[in-house]
Amino acid sequence: MNGKGKHEMERNGERCPACEARSAAGANFCANCGQVLSEQECANRARRRVVVTGMGAVTPLGLSVEETWQSLLNGRSGVSLLTEINVEPYPTKMGGIIRGFEPSQYMDRKEARRMRRYCQLGVAAAGMALEDAGLSSGNYDRDSFGVLIGTSGGGAIDVCDKAMRILLTKGGMRISPFFPVTVSLNVAAHHISYTYGLDGYSSTVVTACASGTQAIGEATEVIRRGAAEIMVAGGTESGLCELNIAAFSSARGYSRRSDEPEKASRPFDIDRDGFVPAEGAGILVLEELTGALKRGAHIYAEVLGFAGTVDNYHLIAPDPEGKAAARAMLGAVKDARLTPEDIGYINAHATSTPLGDTAETASIKRAFGERAYKVPISATKSMTGHLAGAAGGVEAIASILTIRDNAIHPTINLDNPDPECDLDYVPHVARYTEVNVALSNSFGLGGQNACLVLGRYRD
Repeated sequence: MNGKGKHEMERNGERCPACEARSAAGANFCANCGQVLSEQECANRARRRVVVTGMGAVTPLGLSVEETWQSLLNGRSGVSLLTEINVEPYPTKMGGIIRGFEPSQYMDRKEARRMRRYCQLGVAAAGMALEDAGLSSGNYDRDSFGVLIGTSGGGAIDVCDKAMRILLTKGGMRISPFFPVTVSLNVAAHHISYTYGLDGYSSTVVTACASGTQAIGEATEVIRRGAAEIMVAGGTESGLCELNIAAFSSARGYSRRSDEPEKASRPFDIDRDGFVPAEGAGILVLEELTGALKRGAHIYAEVLGFAGTVDNYHLIAPDPEGKAAARAMLGAVKDARLTPEDIGYINAHATSTPLGDTAETASIKRAFGERAYKVPISATKSMTGHLAGAAGGVEAIASILTIRDNAIHPTINLDNPDPECDLDYVPHVARYTEVNVALSNSFGLGGQNACLVLGRYRD
């Protein structure tokens, strides 16, 4: 080291090569390690870096990542009137439904018939992500390749709706013997593992609308601790059925703007009246950096930080002060070894609910202070509707593509901003500006909060 200690770095404007943290000016120790350590001790505290090498998506905006992304940049809504189910008795008659999706194009037809729709969407998106990552031919170690999928209800409400109708009209013995299995929320992870031969770590995250984001964050931790080298992670959801529409209409959770479905999801607008149900899947391939470099993989971005908290305020309503949500944001930024000043874009949870959008605005202000007014923010759900457990996966993809293209998709339908929502929400049209680090927020029922920090890959 030419007489210079490994932790005497800041005075020369350098980074600790083991933990990559920058120490306080003039200090002779690493800020991340917090003390003077030996080279081996510091190396033991250094963590494995996790990068994104593949992405796949099936959404109301398109049957691929790029089709979805172009729709987002162009401000096109994927919300339309629902003609596939009976919505006539209900005030909510629209949703973000995927049309034109043919499962047999992505998986064996016989296997597809055994899957619920949310599993089909997840398998399709995972296959796209694997192909994008250059791993579709099975050129990987199956034992070190895992799966971690997030879902909210996994379409279980749809299956229960159909089973109950059979029970009441034809009798219980006509219910499918596969019902106990198909209603389980871990079957999407099973089908992805089984379809692509991934024999490593496997799990399912069910944290309501935060599930997709938390799945990516937890999968990152799996790789960091060495339990896997590669992970398929993200979210998938499909539960559009009459029971779903009826339940949320009764609870007044859904927008009732059925005369203008494409304008129903309007985050941060004073006239917002609820969220719009939707279905979809967003899946990433996460990979330990050295392995990705060794095989020459294309790297989209790096997962820099993750954190989760819980409001402990109310089963449904968010904490209006946004205290726990702010802690999740700051926790993810801290995990990334950054500061709020480093965040160049926020992909908001922004469901278009009267309480949720003001609470998120308050939480961003709490976390970022005056910086909150300078960070561009946009709401993917203004165009996709609310994909529930899949939202975090799709919004992580949108955040990554924001970094790739230096392009921030707009928040559409923001015609009359709520005075309490006074931040920069990039209304109506896309904005092109350099973004190197993005924060993606997901906040779910039960006060579940999960946040990711994603950054441009730097070697």
